[in-house]
Amino acid sequence: MRLQATAFLTAILWSGFLARAQEVAQTATPTVIRTETRVVLVDSVVTDKKGNYVSGLTQKDFKVYEDNKEQTINSFTYEADPASPNNNQKHYLVIFFDNASVAAGDQMQARSAAEKFVANNTGPNKFIAVVNFSGTLRIAQNFTNDADQLRAVISGVKTSTVATADAGSTGISSNGMPSLSAAAQFGVSSVLLGLRSLAKGLADVPGRKMVVMLTAGFVLNDELRSEMTATIDTCNKSNVSVYPIDVRGLVAPNMPGMGSGPGFGTGRGGRENPLPMALFGLPAGPSLASFANSFQARGGAGAGGGGTTGGGTTGGGAGAGAGAGGSRGGTTSSPGAGSSGGASRGGTSPGGSRGTTGTVNSGRGGAPAVNPSMNGRNPMNNARSIVPVIPVGIDSNLDALYQLAEGTGGFVIVNSNDLLGGMEKIAREQDQYYILGYSPADSAEGSCHTLRVKVSHGGSSVRSRSGYCNVRQVDLLAGKPAETELEAIAAGVTAGKLGAPLQLPFFYASPNVARVNVAMEIPSQSFQFQKEKGKLHAEMNILGIAYRPDNTVGAKFSDTLKFDFDNKVQVEEFGKTPVHYETQFDIATGQYNFKVVFSAGGENFGKIEKPLFIEPFDGKQFAVSGVALGELRKADADAGMEAVLIEDRVPLIALGTQDVPAGQYSFKPTDPVGLYMEIYEPGLTGEKPPDVSVAIRITDRKSGEQKMATSGFTVKGYERPGNPVVPVILRLPVKDLPAGSYRVEVAGMDSAGKTITRSADFEVEGATAPAVGWDKN
Repeated sequence: MRLQATAFLTAILWSGFLARAQEVAQTATPTVIRTETRVVLVDSVVTDKKGNYVSGLTQKDFKVYEDNKEQTINSFTYEADPASPNNNQKHYLVIFFDNASVAAGDQMQARSAAEKFVANNTGPNKFIAVVNFSGTLRIAQNFTNDADQLRAVISGVKTSTVATADAGSTGISSNGMPSLSAAAQFGVSSVLLGLRSLAKGLADVPGRKMVVMLTAGFVLNDELRSEMTATIDTCNKSNVSVYPIDVRGLVAPNMPGMGSGPGFGTGRGGRENPLPMALFGLPAGPSLASFANSFQARGGAGAGGGGTTGGGTTGGGAGAGAGAGGSRGGTTSSPGAGSSGGASRGGTSPGGSRGTTGTVNSGRGGAPAVNPSMNGRNPMNNARSIVPVIPVGIDSNLDALYQLAEGTGGFVIVNSNDLLGGMEKIAREQDQYYILGYSPADSAEGSCHTLRVKVSHGGSSVRSRSGYCNVRQVDLLAGKPAETELEAIAAGVTAGKLGAPLQLPFFYASPNVARVNVAMEIPSQSFQFQKEKGKLHAEMNILGIAYRPDNTVGAKFSDTLKFDFDNKVQVEEFGKTPVHYETQFDIATGQYNFKVVFSAGGENFGKIEKPLFIEPFDGKQFAVSGVALGELRKADADAGMEAVLIEDRVPLIALGTQDVPAGQYSFKPTDPVGLYMEIYEPGLTGEKPPDVSVAIRITDRKSGEQKMATSGFTVKGYERPGNPVVPVILRLPVKDLPAGSYRVEVAGMDSAGKTITRSADFEVEGATAPAVGWDKN
């Protein structure tokens, strides 16, 4: 399945991949769900009982199902067909070395096999790239068909700053899922993030891209399922198929329950300075003495059925899975009709069918129905349905590999000492696929949908991707008349009639690249409701542009907010509070003038300008992010975590608590207000990591009088082993302050004497002050 994927600064972060994409852009095939045409393209590979590829099939031999409903196929091609318009297009394959999971000896064997592989699999239309994951993603060699260049970067064992497992790190937690140490969990999360980054970088490269992942596998616990969902979805948007190879060769499976891990630790040893919890500690939150992961265990979500029985399994809480059954392991679900599935377990042959994954219900619970622009703007009630369910009994170290392969249309090679043979088998699949196209029914933005393909050819099996999520683009208005209209307003001198509080805290995403969180409170009265299809409908277009000093555009985003109500009473209720709006965009460090324009049409528009300065950051020096003030919430699936990840947004989370940035820093004494910042200390990944601490000071903005202050206290409890980024979240004690105007200053410090201070101004309302416009649901 192909989807268009857009991201800011792609040209900066992935210039190498895009250079190749631009070179062949004229031969690119459609890679879309487009708003106008609404086309889903499903790449499908058909094999016989022996694993041989089946050619010569026609459109009538296939059936495509979305959410178990048959779709009308309206386009069909076979890539290996000489008559195919794409028969001569270039093929792109990436060799992905997962150095975080592979021992040195196994890595040598894998790299030796890879060197031999590239010698036989480069040519005029065959390009290979080499990527190393060693804690971060590194492009060792961009796409080339020069075998000598490829061999030169493949050779040599690479070390990793993170590991996906450590001694005794796996066990079984109280909910029956594998448990991981904090260091191992961070390592696994980093690998999945690396795959997502790779897939996004390949989005504009034409055709079906193949990623050969040389790995030793890793364990997934329940807290990492959202990461897997987002990774599979990103691969499917970018038309990337993952083919994992277990480089360990013939190994005995790990039995469930083996090993006992230490659980979450406090990080490295050293002195512990207690945080003044009475003032700034998280409300009813965890102690700093125990590290809690950013993604808490999920409840209320049922896992779909699968395997031979087909029954759905009920998750903790209210959700219940309802999956369709199906057979697996090289059989067909009915005579002459193979269903889409992955590799046969324990072998190297592709093929074998699987039952479709059941729907997972993981709704937000308590989400405001009138405010779709929050984190749960479009609750993904079935997000995990695109992640294949792996039957009990499979080596838990390989679960993630099967999910990656079957979720993206690849296959897994395990229990084989012939690594070169496995890679050759994968390479033969580069043009052995059919493309089936259909027009889906309209669905809510943010909804996820399962895909299943059947082929009516006796004894054959078909593999295809497991699903897709209908997620809005970052630049939704691109190329539309509304964008041109808003751009003219932004560039003009006419002031807007509407105002809206705006905040722009930034956080470094990579060297000299920052992620800016946009938070606004838009007046609800500016929405114009009209009768449409039996509903009272209103919508508003939003455009944000960051201008450089020379007036060129550094970054841009656009969006549309839509609201539908049944009656005027609901509209009147909607109009009582402003609409909280959030988004994120990436931008290079530097000085900017940020403008945001919002309009419901006509002359009634708003335009806000605000300076934005992001200091240079090389990734090698101590640094501190901006400061975001907002509402504290528990960070779990009910808060829309999977929606956030799939929409490629980064939540502000530490110690299991999320800070939802506010657009207006004006709070009631009873509001659960949090302060979020990030400290960047590269030394934390070294052998002798420095101590990192923070100090807080609150002053009266009018008199300058100091109201509260702390000496430096350690943030050791926030540190994550192997991670140079320390997310810090604290409670802002507004209940202990009288009504007035204040400034909070937060200083980040390390034991080497480096100190950086950030500040934010805020208001504390009186007991009778009117409510401010940020959502508290």
